[in-house]
Amino acid sequence: MNEKKTSFASDYEEGAHHAVIANLERTNLLRTSSYGTDEFCEAARKKIREACHAPEADIFFMIGGTQTNAVVISSLLNPYEGVIAPECGHINVHEAGAVEATGHKILTLPHTDGKISAADVKTYIESFYEKDTRDHMIAPGMVYITQPTEYGALYTLEELRKLSTVCREKNVKLYVDGARLAYALAAPKNNVTLKHLFELTDVFFIGGTKCGAFFGEAVVMRKNYIPHFFTISKQRGALLAKGRTIGVQFYTLFTDNLYTKIARRAIDTAEKIRNEIKKQGFELYGDSQSNMVFFTLSESQARKLSENIGLRIWEKIPPDKILIRLTTSWATKDNEVEVLLNELRRLKFV
Repeated sequence: MNEKKTSFASDYEEGAHHAVIANLERTNLLRTSSYGTDEFCEAARKKIREACHAPEADIFFMIGGTQTNAVVISSLLNPYEGVIAPECGHINVHEAGAVEATGHKILTLPHTDGKISAADVKTYIESFYEKDTRDHMIAPGMVYITQPTEYGALYTLEELRKLSTVCREKNVKLYVDGARLAYALAAPKNNVTLKHLFELTDVFFIGGTKCGAFFGEAVVMRKNYIPHFFTISKQRGALLAKGRTIGVQFYTLFTDNLYTKIARRAIDTAEKIRNEIKKQGFELYGDSQSNMVFFTLSESQARKLSENIGLRIWEKIPPDKILIRLTTSWATKDNEVEVLLNELRRLKFV
């Protein structure tokens, strides 16, 4: 491994925002109760409820995104039900079968920039119930999406409302994975707020791990929506004994709007990178508006760029292109961006 390599491979390679570290240090030796029953977690819940305009909401703090997805999805589905998701959905591609391991099939739909449409969801559900063999099949019981998507795109408020309408008409749940939610909320073209997410979904979570915290996610739902969710979370290994460490982090991130303020750096640096990619004549891919940048290179160019820049080879695009993902974060530094931009300029000669 090149220790000096500038990396844009992921948005959680760094530790935590300095304000989070300071509050963890300040509260470190205080004694509190366990499993999220402490005063810091309760203070964080109050902050999140205020941000969601949902004073009665239930807030549960979980260790990480994979655990959160597996616990929420398995808690909401009946044994004979599966979850509709885009083919590229995180639960389908990057979570090692965690949802399937709970006994629930992922029912995939084609996507555009990671988004699935309300029309396709409606068609899938109606087609299922029209089949004579449906009793031998897994029924659709939930729709899973991410905001932003795996390709950095954003669901608009209109798109989210349409999905919500279809889900409620067809009596299936709507669940939003918000592992990168800060970067959606901070995007200039975003028009979906936390209040909208609470009103239009059944459950969603606010990501901390990728958005300024060391670890932790905050699950938001209507009061008593999932009975015994605390117990289920512990049973599934997603409940942290020292829950106060997550509470302190979310309290900090939701004080003075820090959560979205720090995410704007990721948005600004990603846009700067996109502009340079276009300037150098490379082709951007998709409609990412968040902290992820997708563009195509030849195989030799991709190999050359990866020598000095940490990146993700996302997929091969026939006949001879490589799709690259670069990811900025709340901690991306200006000098790191300049190193990347210089490497992009050199690629013209490869």
